[in-house]
Amino acid sequence: MTEAYIYDAVRSPRGKGRKDGALHEVTAVRLSADILNAVNARNGLDGRGVEDVIWGNVTQVGEQGGCLARTAVLASDLDEAVPGLSINRFCASGLEAVNLAANQVRGGAGQAYIAGGVEMMGRVPMGSDGAAVAVDPSVAMAQYFVPQGISADIIATEYGFSRDDADAFAVRSQARAAEAWEDERFAKSIVEIKDINGLPILSKDEYMRPGTDMQALGALKASFKDMGETMPGFDQLALMKYPHLERINHIHHAGNSSGIVDGAAALLIGSKEFGEAHGLTPRARIRASAKIGTDPTIMLTGPVPVTEKILAETGMSIGDIDLFEVNEAFSAVVLRFMQAFDVDADKVNVNGGAIAMGHPLGATGAMILGTLLDELERTGKGTGLATLCVASGMGAATIIERV
Repeated sequence: MTEAYIYDAVRSPRGKGRKDGALHEVTAVRLSADILNAVNARNGLDGRGVEDVIWGNVTQVGEQGGCLARTAVLASDLDEAVPGLSINRFCASGLEAVNLAANQVRGGAGQAYIAGGVEMMGRVPMGSDGAAVAVDPSVAMAQYFVPQGISADIIATEYGFSRDDADAFAVRSQARAAEAWEDERFAKSIVEIKDINGLPILSKDEYMRPGTDMQALGALKASFKDMGETMPGFDQLALMKYPHLERINHIHHAGNSSGIVDGAAALLIGSKEFGEAHGLTPRARIRASAKIGTDPTIMLTGPVPVTEKILAETGMSIGDIDLFEVNEAFSAVVLRFMQAFDVDADKVNVNGGAIAMGHPLGATGAMILGTLLDELERTGKGTGLATLCVASGMGAATIIERV
């Protein structure tokens, strides 16, 4: 079987996903084209050389609708002969795009792909596509659907995480992200975004709050308490499914949950022959990928079973992994991952995560995989695992080995 390698990884800085965010005037197509152009230019592809662009984005409506991947190709410097495929596995879309690309290369369906994703959450609001799992009563009620924030609070309740646990994790994420930027650990992958006149718009993640401390977070009101305890009574619905819980302990708020941001990211995935033909040196081998379905109510536990699955399929143990990137959708998600595998916190999200820098839904999976690769190279470590929880109850994971 042909091996699949990572040759490059780039991302935009994350902009605040609101009207005063630096990227608010940039469309998803435009930002995607900028990232595709960076991959093209950095690797001397001359607009050609890749079989396809596989692009994740979650809210596929309005200006993010249609086949955004193909539109982005046409708006970029890539040749019109390069097609595009848009995919949606909710929060894991960017990582799933990479996994699909790697599996295509392994199967001999082309020598190289550009894979990643985009989400402009300040321009196309999350949920504006009206997902049936949330809005169709015949589906939502049968699955005991509750919003993700309440799912995160259920995890905290089920596995014993306190408000202080979640806040301490968030403070650490902010501190690590600030240190990573100060130490220029993202410099290799960041693509500065410019306006139509070539003037810089954004060169650094702007969502971060490096001065965050426990006192500041302690003053914040739990975001999902009122939603859970009043109409339509999501707590009551959840307790019907999990009657062993006496009540839902609401611990999550804006400071210990992922930020709403805009951003895009891409990786160049190819075979050994592709690299040789273009004079490129592989940076890592994609050793394995996996996906799984999980309980759709608690919803966000996917990183644990999908990691168990990928380790079993590769014959590896958790001790074989040097570094982990676990998307910080909510503090409890990562706390549960570390609890389940007894993983040292010094190996997990060492440069911060989505709580500090934000979670541009369709791009995050590609972003954290690129961050993982950069950190493996920086530290001289060998093997890393990236994983995300996924809305409606799924999980995705990828293991890479540095070359």
